[in-house]
Amino acid sequence: MNRLGAFAFDRRAHVLGVALVLFILSVAIVFRGGRLTTGEIAGLESGEADLSLAGITGATEDVTVVVIFASPTLDPHDSAFGEARELALAPLRADSRVLRVMTADDAPPALRPLMQNAAARRETAFVALRGTFKEAATAYPAVREELHSATLGIECTGRVPYMHDLDVVLGKDLLMAEAISLPFAALLLVYVFRTWVLALVPVVSGALSVLVATALVTTASYFVDVASYTVNVMSLVGLGVAIDYSLFVVSRYREELDAGRDTREALSTAVATSGRAVLFSGLAVCVGLSGLAFFRGSYLAMMGAGGALVVGLAVLTAILFVPALLAVLGRRIFRGQLRAGGGLGEARWERLARWVMKRPWLVLVPTVLVLAGAARPFMRLRMSAADVRVLDERSEARRAYDTLLREFPAQAATRANVVVRFPSAPALNGPRIHALYTLSRDLEKLPGVTRVESIVSRTSPDAPDPEDDYGPDTYEENLLRPSALLRPIVDAGAKLTVGAQDTVLYVRIDAPPDSEAARAVVTAIRRHRNVADGVVVVGGATANDLDTTAFMRDRAPPALAFIVGATLLVLFVQLRSVLLPLKAVLMNVLSIGASFGALVWVFQDGRLFVHEGRPLEPTLPVLLFAVIFGLSMDYEVLILARIREQWLVSGDSDEAVAKGLAKTAGLVTSAAAIMVTVFAAFALARVVLVQATGFGMALAVLVDATLVRVLLVPATMKLLGKWNFWSPFHK
Repeated sequence: MNRLGAFAFDRRAHVLGVALVLFILSVAIVFRGGRLTTGEIAGLESGEADLSLAGITGATEDVTVVVIFASPTLDPHDSAFGEARELALAPLRADSRVLRVMTADDAPPALRPLMQNAAARRETAFVALRGTFKEAATAYPAVREELHSATLGIECTGRVPYMHDLDVVLGKDLLMAEAISLPFAALLLVYVFRTWVLALVPVVSGALSVLVATALVTTASYFVDVASYTVNVMSLVGLGVAIDYSLFVVSRYREELDAGRDTREALSTAVATSGRAVLFSGLAVCVGLSGLAFFRGSYLAMMGAGGALVVGLAVLTAILFVPALLAVLGRRIFRGQLRAGGGLGEARWERLARWVMKRPWLVLVPTVLVLAGAARPFMRLRMSAADVRVLDERSEARRAYDTLLREFPAQAATRANVVVRFPSAPALNGPRIHALYTLSRDLEKLPGVTRVESIVSRTSPDAPDPEDDYGPDTYEENLLRPSALLRPIVDAGAKLTVGAQDTVLYVRIDAPPDSEAARAVVTAIRRHRNVADGVVVVGGATANDLDTTAFMRDRAPPALAFIVGATLLVLFVQLRSVLLPLKAVLMNVLSIGASFGALVWVFQDGRLFVHEGRPLEPTLPVLLFAVIFGLSMDYEVLILARIREQWLVSGDSDEAVAKGLAKTAGLVTSAAAIMVTVFAAFALARVVLVQATGFGMALAVLVDATLVRVLLVPATMKLLGKWNFWSPFHK
């Protein structure tokens, strides 16, 4: 590391030249854009059901856009309304990117009344886009531009419009967060260094790391699926750690200059000490993020890779780019020097550390109880996949969804897509129709089920119960040998419910999709696995929630074990201690637990700035644990590395703790303030997941840098005494 600092000084022109080339290329790539997608998890039962449904209807619900037409004066049954609607849809009917358009005039008789609301003067239409969801999402903006009317108001919702609006909002959130966080970070750095020139170095380093990482991930999105959230998480993590890492190196460099060393020697020492701590800290963060690889098949794996990439670049810029830039600046870093400020000096931090060490139990027990109490709300965690409700009413997809829920409740109702897959074609024969009839009636009897829509269901929700007038034999006759009068009705119904070897039953549930009542219905449906010689698979929003939650819970234990175990190993190598890594992990768990408890209290319960509480996204706890666990090690590594440095000199544990904290506590507090500022800026986002991520990380860092590092570290190290740096492998 010492030689690396010297290399950065001697080859500073080459290092900065490479950085400039990377910057220019990255700007070009980022402006070109990528092909970011929604977060998908492969291999879920709900996903298999949706694919089978696509084979039946020709398109999945994911690529079907719900269009709502509204008029202030015209009834949807008026011919003028219909003419205006058709005029608006005409470009889409001729568009090769559109698979089909279905209006109330085209719909099967059973569906037609559900698509019109005369009292609200509104009507819906369904526009199915061609191709995969990724292809549909790419085509949607241009298709939406073609959809307009001088007479009717038009709003669109559905999965594709939701993801389009989400991408737009995420992009704006990202720009806003960076526009807020970078200037504030610069101001805090000015306060720390008392010079504008030196303060800008970590900001430039952070921006460069995030820009290059974003360009690399954007390029990768053309070859692999990269979720939209990935770039936001990368920016969130990258800005925080890159500025912190550069701050650590710059601060030590400044300290060495103040001690009388020349620029080259000061840089070499800074990289050999703080740079080494940065290297191990970055390794700890990357270890945490690499734990997301256990969620292979989900977008979390790529998110972990992107996070590890930006952290790796942050380390590289801190130990190469920053020293090279400092070498070029030389003594000019002191230009614009401001008057010395206040704050706790080293002497006061040392006195605080010694005060804590005089009464370790008195400090330790109440602090642990406070953190444990803050974590309690996490015990009632509820999880649900993100949907259009994570957007606010400023987004068209959310406004249209609210309209659909209010004016077309039957369309917006929670549905479970029950697909029965048969081993041979045709899907319908006598025994299978009888079995489907029985399944349909059994599902209708489930608590919370209001209706089952299928090829063996009554044609109108207001018609008498089929069991009161005819049974499965009549269905068999009408479906297999329909009369000339019935054939158009049978064919229209079959288009939406029957494929070559599969058929679907749409089960309408009288409960929100993320409710326990809806989940109970889906769980009950899944007990009916065999229908004649067919097999049942269940899809829909509620089924996806259940499957996603199960996916996360199954993979979380090995992922968390890997993160903890690998972090312990990294800390053992860095600190040459057995007990300190264990202590660090336990303290991390306390600070993360407090952060998770606050997340539930705020976002799930709908408190403080959250007006619409809802269950947390299933990936959020896993993502936050992976990120925060590594981030929390930043300060632990820096503080303990400096304490160990002092211990090697004095051999006195208490003295090393006091001196080490005195040297690093002010720096850690400043670094934490910067990181909290960056994360808090993301908590101002409009998207709940980004809000929750920024809030959770900001709170975790705040707790970690105050209660944990200032109080728990000296208290526990006092209690451990001579065992702090004990190792069976090193004397």
